[in-house]
Amino acid sequence: MSATTSPAGSIPGATKDMRVARALGSRRHRINTLIKVACIAATALGLLLLASILFTLLWRGVAGLSLSVFTNSTKSPGSNGGLLNAIVGSLIQTALGTVIGTPIGLMVGTYLAEYGRGSLLANAVRFVSDVLLSAPSILIGLFIYQLLVEPFGGFSGIAGCLALAVIVIPIVVRTTEDMLGLIPSTLREAVIGLGAPKWKMIVLICYRAAKEGIATGILLAVARIAGETAPLLFTSLGNLNWSVSLGQPMASLPVTIYQYAGSAFDDWVQLAWVGALLITFGVLAINISARVLLRRTK
Repeated sequence: MSATTSPAGSIPGATKDMRVARALGSRRHRINTLIKVACIAATALGLLLLASILFTLLWRGVAGLSLSVFTNSTKSPGSNGGLLNAIVGSLIQTALGTVIGTPIGLMVGTYLAEYGRGSLLANAVRFVSDVLLSAPSILIGLFIYQLLVEPFGGFSGIAGCLALAVIVIPIVVRTTEDMLGLIPSTLREAVIGLGAPKWKMIVLICYRAAKEGIATGILLAVARIAGETAPLLFTSLGNLNWSVSLGQPMASLPVTIYQYAGSAFDDWVQLAWVGALLITFGVLAINISARVLLRRTK
């Protein structure tokens, strides 16, 4: 004989289970809705703050835009000064900092991804790089100050370039290692199997496969150092006069904004807003370019 279950005995238990399931489903739905509303509110708040910053920069900065901003150097209050020397100084220091820091970061990242996997030295280098990546930029400025400014008795543009290069290095290291790590091992094995040396495999295959990602990391590093103020206060200091000599104090937009923003003179405050607007849209353009490259990489 086959055992049968009484319908009368199973219905109360099934009904209870259904009630419990409905209660749990309703509770999960309420929690999900609450978290969703909180996320949307946080997103809206972030967008509102960002929009208010951009609106304030446009409102206060566009009013001061003129040809003299790009043709005149910084001058004394009331002298119709501009930001030419600060713009050129920022471009020089940012470009040289990137040129110095990028090859070092690229080679260190290549070592971590291709040569030192799992080794004690690679783990130590990776740890130091991560610490340097999160270190406050003012500490890097103080380090370069003790290394190059105080022993040589003066601030200089080259000290500012080196401070920015130190900031660039860990960003490029992390990006290079991550991008090279995404390349399949089978691709490396195929190239090695054809008889190519490892260095040629890295340069001709791995770098080509990861070039968009590495370029994205470099652009992000440029965006990071373009607005740095603290390291330059301890290294290149700033200069109200026109100077492109790396052995002398050199002007820069972040330092000029820092000096002018707290001034009691209206024309200097206006120039500070204009400088902030230029840096913001410059960094915004760099970040958009980096994200476009990253999207192509994905």
